[in-house]
Amino acid sequence: MVKIKSFSVGNGDMFYIRHFSNNFTIIDCNLNEERRKVIMDELCRESQGKEIRRFISTHPDEDHFHGIEYLDDRNPIFNFYCVKNKAIKTIETDSFKKYCELRDGDKAFYIYQGCSRKWMNQKGPDENGKEIGSAGINILWPDLNNESFKEVLENVNLGKESNNISPIIKYSQQDGINVLWFGDMEHDFMDSIKEGLSLPKADVIFAPHHGRLSGAIPEKWLDEIKPKIIIIGEADSELLDYYRGYNTITQNSAKDITLLCDGKKVHFYCSNPNYAKRSFLTDEDIENDEDYYIGTLNL
Repeated sequence: MVKIKSFSVGNGDMFYIRHFSNNFTIIDCNLNEERRKVIMDELCRESQGKEIRRFISTHPDEDHFHGIEYLDDRNPIFNFYCVKNKAIKTIETDSFKKYCELRDGDKAFYIYQGCSRKWMNQKGPDENGKEIGSAGINILWPDLNNESFKEVLENVNLGKESNNISPIIKYSQQDGINVLWFGDMEHDFMDSIKEGLSLPKADVIFAPHHGRLSGAIPEKWLDEIKPKIIIIGEADSELLDYYRGYNTITQNSAKDITLLCDGKKVHFYCSNPNYAKRSFLTDEDIENDEDYYIGTLNL
């Protein structure tokens, strides 16, 4: 069974996918002192036995790579995925130094629209001839030839805001769920590129920029994606876009959110025992060790 988890890490992002194939993927991290051991214990446990492990960094901001040096120490990063950049910072934290070491080192794989790699979106044999399946991850953006992207990348390399070099990441489970991540893309930038980029349908999307109004997804894309559920991040409540007219789960209230993906059924859990079951999900009265069950999405 595929497991997708979004950790409640305050003003930041951290996700993992435990794939059905021999893959394990982490997307971003924000490991604060109070939770980092518990989170890393879980990551080490869930990734055990997975031969192909990757870390995808959406963009070089502290709330998306904080504590990456601790993560690398506990669960070494063998494959580091990011949009190619030369971001600089006035203040270089230990986490930024580790980010740069990984970004510029031999473990780096630079992602862009339509890129392909063995085990990311291709199956293939390992060095011993053992066949390993695809992780089902595809990159829908950035288009490296797009003039708007070139402009924001140039600014990032000058030490300016890096949100808009975030990739759009799609995860697809065979005959199952489709999920989209947007990193911290901002509304105005998405609005400037929307006409040149069509997006596929997806069942669940993680709202950009922690769910803020400043990261609201353009209506054109929402009409194309037709999301069944939008998960809204942990920005301050007065800054959030609540995506009226769509089914939503808000991480400020739900805390850790877990999706157990079993074919055409996706079972949702959260770590807040007081978060009510969602009326737009089917109640299958499931009990297991995955926190508190809030309902099932039938695809």
